[in-house]
Amino acid sequence: MTGSSDALFDYIATALANFVATEGEGLHPSPGKQRELGFTFSFPVRQTSISSGNLIKWTKGFSIDDTVGEDVVGELTKAMERVGLDMRVSALVNDTIGTLAGGRYYNPDVIAAVILGTGTNAAYVERAQAIPKWHGLLPKSGEMVINMEWGNFRSSHLPLTEYDQDLDVESLNPGEQIFEKIISGMYLGEIVRRVLLKMAEEAAFFGDTVPPKLKIPFILRTPHMSAMHHDESSDLRVVGSKLKDILEISHTSLKMRIAIVELCDIVATRGARLSAAGIVGIIKKLGRDAVKDGEKQKSVIAMDGGLYEHYSKFSTCMESTLKELLGEEVSDNIVIKLSNDGSGIGAALLAASHSQYLEVAES
Repeated sequence: MTGSSDALFDYIATALANFVATEGEGLHPSPGKQRELGFTFSFPVRQTSISSGNLIKWTKGFSIDDTVGEDVVGELTKAMERVGLDMRVSALVNDTIGTLAGGRYYNPDVIAAVILGTGTNAAYVERAQAIPKWHGLLPKSGEMVINMEWGNFRSSHLPLTEYDQDLDVESLNPGEQIFEKIISGMYLGEIVRRVLLKMAEEAAFFGDTVPPKLKIPFILRTPHMSAMHHDESSDLRVVGSKLKDILEISHTSLKMRIAIVELCDIVATRGARLSAAGIVGIIKKLGRDAVKDGEKQKSVIAMDGGLYEHYSKFSTCMESTLKELLGEEVSDNIVIKLSNDGSGIGAALLAASHSQYLEVAES
């Protein structure tokens, strides 16, 4: 994640070669045909064609300077050549776009895709006329997919605290991905750690000494936070065991454990409600925030990402916030659909639809 471009892409190409080696006999391409690949790439890219795009910047803790500005498909292609893999990338696909494509393939009512995992992003289908940045020929369908890169949204209206500001300043990408840093899986546990550290330092929350492990950034991960938040035992023993195993804090009272669950709830609720606000923004932009006369148009949001899938208090809160913001009648027509690995499936579909062998097959 922080080495050289060659090291990263060689790692991907080697994993790919190992995977291809496990395929059964019936799946080999016929002689003279190249294998084709959909490349899901979950970082901001200036896309120059269906199968090329230059990395704008890394996010989510990646920091490899020599890749920035490079064509990531070119980098992967060179790495595949180095490991002797004859493959062509026929589609470079942002994971949000992949989830949208996969979702739309299975359900024509899908209007947007949202990723809530390590990082966060969203994409939706827009009327081409409504895009001031677009100067080329309008697509035949009259529609275009927008990759919002909403993780990089920032506004004076976002409820940022001193903990968010300190996390941002000390991050690998200060001043960037502010929305992502308050709602996504990479950061929620870290926000909880920072609050606990302040409670330990200023209010002797854990007694006279500050637990040394509590000073280590990112030691408390979001899955740990989720496990504590979902603890339903009468003595909150999961909270106790997480504090002991991860932070080496062995003696905690029930009162302390209750306070920690409350803290997890505050941080998760803020993230979930802001995620819902983002989705409502898309629904409003598309004019689907009101019920037209007797019309029952379903608006399906394809959702992917471990945070939404595994942190059920987060996803439940997000969905109840959507109802609160849109009202009962409108929200009855909004469906959040978990598309497990939707981005991988969508990238495969887009790669297949841009295959160099399509004309041959059709003729």
